[in-house]
Amino acid sequence: MEHSEQNQASDSKRVNKTDILRDFQVSFFAMSRLVSFPWTFLEKDLESNKSSNLISDILKQTCLHSLCRKFPPSFRYRKLFLSELIRREEAAGCDPLDELYDVLAEVVGAEDTTECYKSYLLPSGDAVSLLENVALISEGTTGLVTWEAALYLAEWALDHRQAFTGRTILELGSGVGLTGITICRSCSPNRYVFSDCHPRVLQKLRDNVRLNGLSEHSVEEMDWATATEEHIRQIGADTVVAADVVYDPDVAESLVKLLSKILRVSSPEVFICSTIRNQETYGGFKQQLEAGISHRVMTGAVSHVFPYKRVSAIEMIKLYR
Repeated sequence: MEHSEQNQASDSKRVNKTDILRDFQVSFFAMSRLVSFPWTFLEKDLESNKSSNLISDILKQTCLHSLCRKFPPSFRYRKLFLSELIRREEAAGCDPLDELYDVLAEVVGAEDTTECYKSYLLPSGDAVSLLENVALISEGTTGLVTWEAALYLAEWALDHRQAFTGRTILELGSGVGLTGITICRSCSPNRYVFSDCHPRVLQKLRDNVRLNGLSEHSVEEMDWATATEEHIRQIGADTVVAADVVYDPDVAESLVKLLSKILRVSSPEVFICSTIRNQETYGGFKQQLEAGISHRVMTGAVSHVFPYKRVSAIEMIKLYR
């Protein structure tokens, strides 16, 4: 092999390793399912090198990273992750890596809480860190975790920053705040108004907005059934967004009435992103829109930035009168 070809192979290997380390880091901090990690590449490296160097590098990008010290994933998750690294190391017949066992010793026996941090890494290298509930449904609400449509809408925003730059944004049903915090961090809105109505969600939302250093933006209580035109006019939104708000047919009517008020009062751009889990529920929402609101489906590819299951259908629509 010529010298230039050797250099190309070496560069390709470095790039590949960098990508793999990034994949491990992104998945770890978002607390993705362990089966989604790039274990095959690790197995090949362990078998060919008979060395734990790559595991050491993975540890530096995950459990030993400064972000993990500040906003750690749950004890249980870290224990499962470290145990899997040890299992792979032992299966390859590599010498035990002391630091791997040292890190595991820190989490073994620790009691988990009902809350944990998830961090979503942005293309800029920045991170959105959120305090979320471990359970999908907690304290009578689904708003204490991040849902797929919120991640998709955040990715769409990263691809269409001009829709938010310099504008006043109102978000309906902000939940724990992933979409809004991503937009604030990456799209430079003039003002961002997070909103929700469940008291526990509002408290968690305020905590996360503050956690990410965005106290200049506001968090407001907004009940879709009682929100007034005066309140909407005071916000003065240029753009309105909402993600995963069409999940219950009982609240769809209130949502459509609120959207009608918003379009009537200030004529903003309105984007609704939904994971279609129940076609009847989603179809009922779109049918109610037809009474006075037009919509079109936003098509086109969206950059994959965050790790999440993309098996469910996700649709984003733009509303107008």
